[in-house]
Amino acid sequence: MSAPTPNSERATTLPADYNPLEYSAEYKLLYLQELVAKEASKEIVEFLAKQSEYEIANLLESFPIQDRHLIWTHVPEELKGEVLAELEDETRQPLLENVSSKEISLFTQDLDAQDISEILETVTDTVRSSVMATLDEDVRVQVNKLDTYADWEVGSYMDPDIIQVHDDISLADVQGWLRDNIDLLDDQSQELLVVDQSQQLLGLLSLVDLIKHDQQALVANFIDNAITINDRLDITDAAAIFRSEDIRFAPVINDFGELVGQLNGEDIMEIIQDDVDSTMRNLAGVSQDDELFAPILDSAKSRSIWLGINLCTALLAAAVIGQFEAVLAKVVALAILMPVVASMGGIAGSQTLTVVIRGIAMGQIGGSNRVWLLNKELWVGAINGIIWAIIMAGIAQLWFQDGKISAVIGCAIAINMTAANVSGISIPLLLKRMNIDPALSASVILTTVTDIVGFMSFLGLASLLIL
Repeated sequence: MSAPTPNSERATTLPADYNPLEYSAEYKLLYLQELVAKEASKEIVEFLAKQSEYEIANLLESFPIQDRHLIWTHVPEELKGEVLAELEDETRQPLLENVSSKEISLFTQDLDAQDISEILETVTDTVRSSVMATLDEDVRVQVNKLDTYADWEVGSYMDPDIIQVHDDISLADVQGWLRDNIDLLDDQSQELLVVDQSQQLLGLLSLVDLIKHDQQALVANFIDNAITINDRLDITDAAAIFRSEDIRFAPVINDFGELVGQLNGEDIMEIIQDDVDSTMRNLAGVSQDDELFAPILDSAKSRSIWLGINLCTALLAAAVIGQFEAVLAKVVALAILMPVVASMGGIAGSQTLTVVIRGIAMGQIGGSNRVWLLNKELWVGAINGIIWAIIMAGIAQLWFQDGKISAVIGCAIAINMTAANVSGISIPLLLKRMNIDPALSASVILTTVTDIVGFMSFLGLASLLIL
């Protein structure tokens, strides 16, 4: 059988000289789906052996739960720990439900403290205690340190296993130590962290300075300033610092100036991706626990909460409409045009809301610029409201040949779009001040506001001008 191209719709085989970089994620998924359907154990093992821990984690999350267990049993033992660390909590937990603490200890024996902490978050306290007892003392201390931080704090994301040197030793001593511990350096290492005898961070020592200067000189003579991050800082604020300063890593210090870890660029990339994913879910009213292949009842339950909230807001809008039953009964055209007012306001508000939530997430909104933005959105809403009010009034006039109806629909659209733009910025800012995630509930509140303002203005004007 000839080998297919990487873009084939059906993935029936892989060539002997398989190169993962030449095949798309979708192609690998199709290929593994066929192997799982045939329960071809040997082929599954061979395929997974050629994938990285990141690719295996992504593939596992692309299958329903029952298939994940089959695939998991074929993951190479030496990769299982790293794969577990890459998985989302909701995916990892079912895979570990029937795994003994002894097996988990084997998975984690070569992992760093960050990965071990991730895995132990999804096991029982009994299993956690058993696994912790098998760890080296240094690693156990690092894991315990990570667990003292809240999920949103920098400390829970930092790498506590850091390379540091003291300021009172010579460059020759540093080079000798590095040669004996060369495995501690990665390909991206260009600076070493310098501390004094009390563990106070002094700055950075570049590898260039390390090799080009007199080897008998002390490290203290070549310390560069470092951009530091407090271990209790909100991780989203730390991500903003990385973006603004264009740095690859940052030393993490505590309130006493002591070096406690290091925050790396790859951790920030993961945080940004998680933040984007969280914002998308929240805007759609989807729980963080509602993963793609979650059980049907779990997904239905998590989504029902927001559907219930939305129903309550819809009933509130319906109650407003009910107050104008008389005018609706007499003028059928109003019932036809009423959804247009709410829809135009909803879209205008959503546009502003999306831009504002992004600005808040990027740390671009605060202080005096909030007033400027509020004024801007007031004028944007008014200008667009007038433009589309004129257009809709003209359409209504052609449709119903009634000047009063045209005036009502035009004025209502102008009012609602202006109110929508102002609400689109004021609602998330108010929620932010109340320490509520704007992405979580702003859209529901905005929809309620635009519906009520739209119906009130439209039907209220109709009552005044037509009845």
